Amino acid sequence: MEQRHLGRTGLRVTRLGLGTLNWARDTDEQEAADQLKAFWEAGGSLVDTADIYADGGAEYLLGRLTEELIPREDLVIATKAGSVLEADRRVDGSRRHLLAALDASLERLGTDYVDLWQLHAFDPHTPLEETLQALDLAVTSGRARYVGLANFSGWQLARAGTWQLAAPGVRNRLASAQMEYSLLQRGIEREVLPAALDLGIGLLPSSPLGRGVLTGKYRHGTPADSRAASEHLAAFVAPYLDETASRVVEAVTTAADGLAVTPLQVALSWVRDRPGVTAPILGARTAQQLRAALSVETLSLPDEICQALDDVSAPVHHYPDHDWSTL
Repeated sequence: MEQRHLGRTGLRVTRLGLGTLNWARDTDEQEAADQLKAFWEAGGSLVDTADIYADGGAEYLLGRLTEELIPREDLVIATKAGSVLEADRRVDGSRRHLLAALDASLERLGTDYVDLWQLHAFDPHTPLEETLQALDLAVTSGRARYVGLANFSGWQLARAGTWQLAAPGVRNRLASAQMEYSLLQRGIEREVLPAALDLGIGLLPSSPLGRGVLTGKYRHGTPADSRAASEHLAAFVAPYLDETASRVVEAVTTAADGLAVTPLQVALSWVRDRPGVTAPILGARTAQQLRAALSVETLSLPDEICQALDDVSAPVHHYPDHDWSTL
């Protein structure tokens, strides 16, 4: 599998990543093992998890499989911290919480370090400088090799990235920003993506298949074994089952028919090759689904197909998202 540098750093990762959101919940240990083995055999290296996935179960499962199945040095392990499952608070970006969460992640993962440690979300109640200091401490202590962010808005990413660059040698450059990005969710193109490109931050798109909708599986109903039929994920998929999304899905399907490939391959190729993207994160539920996604490695979309998909899925941009002189 082709590799790319993560942002403006020396870290090289494969241009597709394996996500573990479903592990230890909808994906059992055997299925997770099959996924990890299939990913590794395809040349994949970047595996993404988080401390809250299955209440830590995903990290624990990844750690066990890494010890038993795949050499640790063959993987680029990324995890996230900051989200909390508390009624009165969804994010805790305090230095106290973050460093304790990192130690707990390392214990579950069974490793002395993670290759990439990411803030899961912005905490408006903690000074950003304190939150970012935790990232620097993680690197200087050897517990993380690189650091990044997830789910930050444009101004938040710009402020954090600029702060880190203001003291080279003391603060560590942000390597990545993990954000939802697909043909059904192009909101980051307004401000997040331009900021990331300017600051040299690599984009790791989550939900690159529009929460599964871009595979075309919902065109004629809701499959019983799909996320939209799941009690805990139905609300996650629902926003992408409207008429606007349907038009995009039909365009993807038409392109796939013309190229003799699948809608999944078309949608994934589109986001993988967008400017600023390093590696979409694949959140497959089964090894079979993952193998279908990995087959995209040899596909590059023709320019005219990309343009048609850009047009049908184009987000509405108004002042000040575009140059004022063009409005």
